[in-house]
Amino acid sequence: MRYTLILAAVCLAGRALAGGFAERFEAIRKTAKPAELYALLYALPKGGDLHNHLGGAVRPEWWHELGTNPALNGGDTFYTRVKFSTTPDTGEPLTLFRNIRGFTFRQLPPAVQADYVRLDQLTPELKQAWLDSLRLDRPDEGRAEFFGQLFQRIGQMFQNPHVTAESIVWNLKAFGAEHLRYLEGQTHVHGMTDNEGNAISAGQYTDFLRQRLARPDAVATGVTLRLQLAVLRFLPDAEQSLEEDYAFVAANRDLFVGLNLVGIEDNGRGYPRRFLEKFREMRRRYPALALSIHAGERDGPDTHIRDTLLLGASRIGHGVNILKDPDTYLLMRGGRWLVECNLISNRLLEYVPDLSKHHFPELLRTGVPVCLNTDDRGMWDSNLTDEYYTAVTTYNLSWDEIVQIGRNSLTHSFAQPDVKAKLLADYERAVVEFEKEYLPPDSLSRLAAVKPVTYGYGLRNWGFPFAQ
Repeated sequence: MRYTLILAAVCLAGRALAGGFAERFEAIRKTAKPAELYALLYALPKGGDLHNHLGGAVRPEWWHELGTNPALNGGDTFYTRVKFSTTPDTGEPLTLFRNIRGFTFRQLPPAVQADYVRLDQLTPELKQAWLDSLRLDRPDEGRAEFFGQLFQRIGQMFQNPHVTAESIVWNLKAFGAEHLRYLEGQTHVHGMTDNEGNAISAGQYTDFLRQRLARPDAVATGVTLRLQLAVLRFLPDAEQSLEEDYAFVAANRDLFVGLNLVGIEDNGRGYPRRFLEKFREMRRRYPALALSIHAGERDGPDTHIRDTLLLGASRIGHGVNILKDPDTYLLMRGGRWLVECNLISNRLLEYVPDLSKHHFPELLRTGVPVCLNTDDRGMWDSNLTDEYYTAVTTYNLSWDEIVQIGRNSLTHSFAQPDVKAKLLADYERAVVEFEKEYLPPDSLSRLAAVKPVTYGYGLRNWGFPFAQ
């Protein structure tokens, strides 16, 4: 109650103090140079990134540094396959630049070992090819490359607890620089091993992660982190994984706040109703647990979004084909369910190749709560500011809409009630300060002090010269 009253007071005071900023932003949007508008949006207070695959959020350059620095990866050694001079008999897919750890490399026959190179011994040409193999940066790449290759190439880097925990902190630092307040990442806790291949339990890894998040550099980012566990929906044992992950989240609610079903929906084995009875069984055994589930990330019409709401989800990831299911769309206009929109992801994977036809503005302007998210930002070579810049320049967002998007992301987050209330109050205060700073007519000169960081997506699409 105390945080609710504070939030209400801040909102009222802020709207009164900066009532003229909507007109000011409209003038900025129409007259500012592209680089100025991008810098302004980089400095923008942002709420939460609610749809973030933490494994796909790691930039290729970060993977390389983590894989080659023993001080960061717990003394591990990583190898990557650079050729196929022999047909593998290990069950490994025919994927160049698939990464393995030292203990796996040592078990390979000499003829197969010859096809691998240690990450820290790649030639400059091979290193560049390795980096490029972990992102979508060419027009001919799309769903097949993303779903069929990129995560497979990361390979055993996912299994090193030091690399995984460190990559999460690096994401917090990058998001903190973009003035994000809350990150709700999708991750895994099973399958971790030490440098000799010995299993590390989910509890042991989580304790290790908590310790890493408590260190000063992680705390200094100012970003509150909560996690969802992600279940790969089309696997034969997905129900068992769901049951195990449900129990784990229920027992670790300080850090873990929800569950997600992930994986390409075109694979028919992961349809939502497959999991209906399992979710109902879990609700009979555990107190309520929040669900944010991928749905509607398909080209044609289906009932996946409606069926996912039936599972108990309060947020929908992507929802690309929602307008092709009018009854469910009308139901969602009641405002109870949020759609996590991912503009760059939908464009690069060609679910919505022409963003002028994206469902985002229709939902935003007809009463369906939405927010902007980065999805797999490391693989897109992008950041959250890219999402905002895309939305502002494509859909002519008003200032009130921009603020509402950030507010939606916190209101519909799965953070604990007291944490959520504080995040909302902090966000509203930051918005008021932002409005006051950039309200004066000459205030764009202050953007010289803003140092945006953009990556390959911003360079390729807009030619921004900012640091990478």
